[in-house]
Amino acid sequence: MQGSLSSERGNGSRRIKAVVLDYGQVLARRPTAKEFGRMAEMFNVSFELFYELWEASRGPYDRGDFTAEEYWLKLAAETNTSLDGGQIELLREAEVEIWAHPNPGMLDWVSQLHAAGIQTGLLSNMPWDLVKHVRTNCQWMDNFTFKTLSAEVKLIKPDPAIYQHSLHGLGVSAEEALFVDDRENNIRAARALGMHAIQFQSIGGLRDDLKALGFPILPVSIESHRSEG
Repeated sequence: MQGSLSSERGNGSRRIKAVVLDYGQVLARRPTAKEFGRMAEMFNVSFELFYELWEASRGPYDRGDFTAEEYWLKLAAETNTSLDGGQIELLREAEVEIWAHPNPGMLDWVSQLHAAGIQTGLLSNMPWDLVKHVRTNCQWMDNFTFKTLSAEVKLIKPDPAIYQHSLHGLGVSAEEALFVDDRENNIRAARALGMHAIQFQSIGGLRDDLKALGFPILPVSIESHRSEG
């Protein structure tokens, strides 16, 4: 991942006491076009249009501004579609399921960090349905020292306040934290606060960036490549 650590090189890792990670597309794999497509069919639109509407509408939902029913009915109105209660339940279940596929290599790295005594934080934009799923069903959550989930705190990245919530919970300064996220705007916000930050694209790229930073605990697993079909 060329250039993701352009402002991070050197021995900055000596001060890092905590690693803060995003969930979607970092700890969990990206849903496939086919998975999103099954949801798009319920709105009678293409995958491309559905994904565009879904992406544009996430912020308020992840912040907890809408109930699940309100959110899906809003998307239905935007696509001139009618949904009944049963269809809304199917959409809620489908959205949780498509984000419920962890990246084993990344979870292994979190375990390594935990075992080494490095504090670990989870910092994710996540609606209530997914919050309830990960808190109830995901044993790997125990490896995180502190969790900041957007619906619970009514804040979303890249609002500086949500990063500060995570830092306060971990008891570290921005300069003592390394943040890993897949989105460039979230990385920029973290760096603006003084955090070390790596934009995640793959475990191999993460290993390279951690080496460049001088961080001693590297992921040992390389993720398998999945088809996006």
